[in-house]
Amino acid sequence: MLRNLIVDWSGTLADHRGVVTVLLPHALEFLRFCRTTRRRVFLLSTINEALFVEQSARLGIAHLTERAYLGVLDKRERILEILADNDLVAAETAFIGELVDDIEAARHGKVMAITTLAGIDSRDKPNRADPDVMVRDLGELQKLLEPAAPNDEIHIEELKLCARVGVPEEERARPQRLTALLTLQPRTSFSDLGDDLARTIDYAAVCDEIRHFVSGRTDKLIETLARELAEHLLRRFGLARVELELRKYILPETKYVAVKVAREAPEVRRSA
Repeated sequence: MLRNLIVDWSGTLADHRGVVTVLLPHALEFLRFCRTTRRRVFLLSTINEALFVEQSARLGIAHLTERAYLGVLDKRERILEILADNDLVAAETAFIGELVDDIEAARHGKVMAITTLAGIDSRDKPNRADPDVMVRDLGELQKLLEPAAPNDEIHIEELKLCARVGVPEEERARPQRLTALLTLQPRTSFSDLGDDLARTIDYAAVCDEIRHFVSGRTDKLIETLARELAEHLLRRFGLARVELELRKYILPETKYVAVKVAREAPEVRRSA
């Protein structure tokens, strides 16, 4: 499955042939799709950094890429740097471009070579370079990637906890019963696990981590506890997304009071 996309700028995302540089058709939608399907996106281009900063800000896509490598004359060497810098697995990575040297750079980095034809006049040159995938535009590529979008989840229901949380000091003086409900989205889809425990989320370890985290705290607000616990789990277990509900049994004539938070890893956070 493709989890990481390295993308060229001019001719792939942007059309610079007119008086003013504009986005090519489907470019913005494609970048948003990558964000919502938790794919990491990196820019690799010969464009001058100052010019790219101006264009990407004006076109509203600056926040949709994780990192930009700009002013690059030899993409073959820089693509190896991108893989190393960002811990990318070559087999899970593709370089999307529209020139022969983009295909050659992909070959050098041992990543998939994807050519889009939206920004060029003829498919003859890239076709002769034999890319792994050739598409009309990024909209067509998105359709190819959509079936592979991971949506697998792990649910932990009604984990019993003891915590010291409450506004009055006397309420925090003694442990109280809380219940946690979690939805965890891993970065690796279940179809790619290969029945290997090391590649999935150890939910027993998650439960132990939650108990340990909660036991060492005193919080006035259950909202604070829920937020910081969710952010801790996201980092600790390398999750793509975590949803956490904490239930507190304190008010008379109510079953419980609950707060719910959701957090995503920065590189997969959806655009507004």
